[in-house]
Amino acid sequence: MQIGKVIGSVVATQKDEKLENTKLLVVQVHSHQNEPTSDYVVAVDSVQAGSGDMVLFATGSSARQTTLTEDRPCDAVIMAIVDSWDLSGENIYEKWR
Repeated sequence: MQIGKVIGSVVATQKDEKLENTKLLVVQVHSHQNEPTSDYVVAVDSVQAGSGDMVLFATGSSARQTTLTEDRPCDAVIMAIVDSWDLSGENIYEKWR
């Protein structure tokens, strides 16, 4: 799993039938210290995330293990919206700040 921030969406009116009724979001990968990186991923949203949300996402074959993405052609899935995280007792992120 990786941590990232939803920064946008992808609209695709023509797509594989197995991807119909899925929302595609652009996620900027963040370090565990909550620093944005230069990496981005387009992920299927399985938890109703929105712009600005910090999320956990999985890539590769793990992306096809949620109820929504099982047997679908996707390489990344958002499977959690992050409320907070800490490292060694230091609060790194809190959603409600």
